Amino acid sequence: MFMHNKRLQYTVRVSEPNPKLACMIMEQFGGADGELAAAMRYFVQGLGEDDVGRKDMLLDIATEELSHLEVVGSIVTMLNK
Repeated sequence: MFMHNKRLQYTVRVSEPNPKLACMIMEQFGGADGELAAAMRYFVQGLGEDDVGRKDMLLDIATEELSHLEVVGSIVTMLNK
């Protein structure tokens, strides 16, 4: 169901390390309203959907949220170097 493209959807650039900012951005990564939570919400909603079109749409959105997770994770990694 998922394919991993080895390049990020968006170019990520960080000019200098900033661990304090990385900690703040981690909330967007795995917090209650972060990318991981959003991906799981859409994925679970999609699994429970009977309508094929809505199910497909929800799973597509979940996949998109996973790509956001990868971008945010890359930013955090670069800020911590």
